[in-house]
Amino acid sequence: MTDQPTTVRPDRRAELAAGLARVRARIADACAAAGRDRAEVTMIAVTKTYPAGDVVALAGLGVTDMGENRDQEAAPKAAEVAVAGVAARWHFIGQLQRNKARSVVRYADVVHSVDSVRLARALDAAASAGRDRPLEALVQVSIDGDPARGGALPDSADPDRGLGPVAEALAGAGGLRLAGLMAVAPVGWEPERAFARLAEVAARFRDGHPEATALSAGMSGDLEPAIAYGATHVRVGSALLGMRPTLR
Repeated sequence: MTDQPTTVRPDRRAELAAGLARVRARIADACAAAGRDRAEVTMIAVTKTYPAGDVVALAGLGVTDMGENRDQEAAPKAAEVAVAGVAARWHFIGQLQRNKARSVVRYADVVHSVDSVRLARALDAAASAGRDRPLEALVQVSIDGDPARGGALPDSADPDRGLGPVAEALAGAGGLRLAGLMAVAPVGWEPERAFARLAEVAARFRDGHPEATALSAGMSGDLEPAIAYGATHVRVGSALLGMRPTLR
């Protein structure tokens, strides 16, 4: 009899437990240094390229929030995990094409990467038709304002890519709930500079949307400065699961 895809070797479970202990300690220390309550910060285990078995093992270790960035990998993995009897909270954190909206809303609980009005409308239509409760959505913000990369533009009135129009599209969508903002530190920027800029954008954003308090920022290499500047969600992959070659 062959092992099921969700079976995890004892040594792999031990690796995951050790990685989890280290990451939890880092988050706790960062919260203490920032004078924040540890309960304010949610760790998302970024399980892209890792098998469903790792998700099941992490759930057994008390991790509830999982992150994926490619629908073609995430959809079957979420299905495998569900068959294994594990209830995970799935966060879609990658760039999302509008034609994938109908698939993503079937398994995701939160989408972190809404950066255009057109995408917000596609998600709203898919969520309204395919879900029994609103989908949580975060606006991905471009910290450096480069329109060539992903992210809504904070200081732009662009009707499709401006932060204000994207936020309003989410706030007015019946199938979605505007939850907050997400950002990635731009290449070449010191994390402190990036997250200080994000904190400024978030403060202005909450003036108009006080209920949208989530701030998704920080990854394995920069979660401490992200927490110092107010992150409520950190997205941790390699520090938790180890380095792994990309799966084909």
